[in-house]
Amino acid sequence: MHRKVSLSRSSWLVKLLPLLLFLGACATGAIREKQLTLPVIDGATAVGSETCLECHEGMGAGVHSRLAGFEYMGGTEGCEACHGGGSLHVDSDGDQILKFGELLPEESAAICAKCHTEGKLMDWTHSEHALTDVGCTDCHSVHAGGKTALKQQDPELCYTCHQEQMAKASFPSHHPIKEGKMNCGDCHNPHAAEGLVTEERTNDLCLDCHSRYQGPFVFEHAPVAEDCTICHDPHGTVADNLLQQNEPFLCLQCHEGHFHALRAGQPVGTNVPDGPGGSVITDPEITFTNPHGEEGWQKAFLSRCTACHSSHHGSDLPSQGAPNPDRWPSAGGSLTR
Repeated sequence: MHRKVSLSRSSWLVKLLPLLLFLGACATGAIREKQLTLPVIDGATAVGSETCLECHEGMGAGVHSRLAGFEYMGGTEGCEACHGGGSLHVDSDGDQILKFGELLPEESAAICAKCHTEGKLMDWTHSEHALTDVGCTDCHSVHAGGKTALKQQDPELCYTCHQEQMAKASFPSHHPIKEGKMNCGDCHNPHAAEGLVTEERTNDLCLDCHSRYQGPFVFEHAPVAEDCTICHDPHGTVADNLLQQNEPFLCLQCHEGHFHALRAGQPVGTNVPDGPGGSVITDPEITFTNPHGEEGWQKAFLSRCTACHSSHHGSDLPSQGAPNPDRWPSAGGSLTR
């Protein structure tokens, strides 16, 4: 009987575990959301856009003014769909109206979210922009004529805040943003939680253009399969090919220097699994001497790992290298000593 009670308690704990994890994530901020607050004008009623245009001439040329009646959410049409009822505003000679320049970011975003909640905009409340108190009107003009109503074009608009990325775009190695062949919006979705134009891994976004590195490969390079940004900075670098550092220093952060580049000399060659107790021993007849002597490790810092490991994104050959007929028997050569 005691065992049945223990099993019953265990099953309840298993059922409660997802709820506990969710509550813990909320308490620690792992799940973050911007709470939008819709502003209202108490006692105000609609008077119609015609009344607004009697004073605000020229405000009827924007994209919002061309909406059909069925496209408005909430029933109120025209200017008052965003600015609230205008009856008190007309009577107070300029006050008692929702002015976007005076609203909090969560208030202006709540007005926009009455209509703009689908597609790429549906995840706005979880986005980094929303969580850092960036409002819709910081980038968009309500009365602008364009479809997206941006105050400036991409990437100039993004650079007003992201000046570090603007500087990196002028580094020797960079994506062709300055050349006009792409812009920030090709990779980033400013309205999304992750901020990238992908619902998959970061790598999948990179592989949309760099598909030759996708594989699959027999011999994969682990950092490549995990995240391209481990080795690359997509915004721009001083090193070649958007690398975080030049070779061989980038590679040496994970890989110990090989014997042929960094050491004066040691036995190398065929492993013979016939030692005492089945241990692996090295054939002593196969030896290698670094032609640079004891200073070989210094010479290595003047070389590039990719001189030999040319397929470092992945390969069907060992060590991400190219076929060498003098080294690989399967390539037409013989393993020489």
